[in-house]
Amino acid sequence: MDPQLLIDIGLKLVAITVAFTVVLLIVAYTVLAERRVLGFIQGRLGPNRVGPGGMLQPFADLLKFILKEDIVPDKSTRFVYFLAPVIATMAALMTMIVYPFGPETRIPFTDISLPLTIARLDVGLLYVLGITSIGVYGIALAGWSSNNKYSLMGGLRASAQMISYELALGLSLVGVILLAGTLDLAQIVEMQSGWHGARWFIFFHPLGFIVYLIAAIAETNRVPFDLPEAETELVAGFHTEYSAMKFALFFLAEYINMFTVSMLATTLFLGGWNVPFAEDLFGRGTFLFGLVSAIGFILKVIFFLFLYIWLRGTLPRFRFDQLMNFGWRVLLPFALLSIFLTATLIFLFPGL
Repeated sequence: MDPQLLIDIGLKLVAITVAFTVVLLIVAYTVLAERRVLGFIQGRLGPNRVGPGGMLQPFADLLKFILKEDIVPDKSTRFVYFLAPVIATMAALMTMIVYPFGPETRIPFTDISLPLTIARLDVGLLYVLGITSIGVYGIALAGWSSNNKYSLMGGLRASAQMISYELALGLSLVGVILLAGTLDLAQIVEMQSGWHGARWFIFFHPLGFIVYLIAAIAETNRVPFDLPEAETELVAGFHTEYSAMKFALFFLAEYINMFTVSMLATTLFLGGWNVPFAEDLFGRGTFLFGLVSAIGFILKVIFFLFLYIWLRGTLPRFRFDQLMNFGWRVLLPFALLSIFLTATLIFLFPGL
């Protein structure tokens, strides 16, 4: 086998390991941040006993999930019951490989340049939308296989909700495709590097961004759209009968999906890794430029994660009929309007 091919495979495996480790750590500490921020909003402390300031709480939670008794309902469809959380988690994780975390960066004191993207696809945006839509199967199968009427209702709600809002979400991104002329996520980010790194598509497609943000929150079943897990109506929704590590996988999938939605919003609307004037200060291709760009990307993602948490501590839950009406009668027409406005803008100002 070609030695260069072996080196390339090794580098890809290292990149995948590093990316997944960083993502899982950020997800773990997002849970802690959510509990602390919600505690602040509600006038209480939140977890602060395990480690300095509660910093080891995610590891304590992991240990708790590992050691808890794993209970399986007698009448469940066992194979599907065990498969559902795996589908949900894998669908959440598989999108990570196509996001450009930063520009191509030269390693200090060498002539080696590394792209801060694991895999670059010509249809990266379609890949993300396709994989994330598979996640609904995990939730629907979990609700059905548990042989619990509350779980089944939660699974059906999640399916209806995700199908409804997936359409508005997809249409809200058409304006970005029109502006960039490509489905390659790395190229979409490059198209936003004008104006000294501040030519972000949110300025040309603001209505599409608002529609995307609302649809994405509904897609991830978060407040105020968390009807599949409505504790007041369905006990806990589709994962009522899950415990121990299988419940932890659903929990993990939800937060990874939050992270994925935040990365997609950053990539498509907030310039991705583009930081204003970073190229002027450090020069493209340098290590410092790559470092600043990657940090800028992570900070933008953290902003969206904070927005998720803030909304959870602020807004009440919709009724299910209100949620479906909003998706079909309000969000979908506005998504179509955003396409019309962006296409008109491009027609009137072709050199935009």
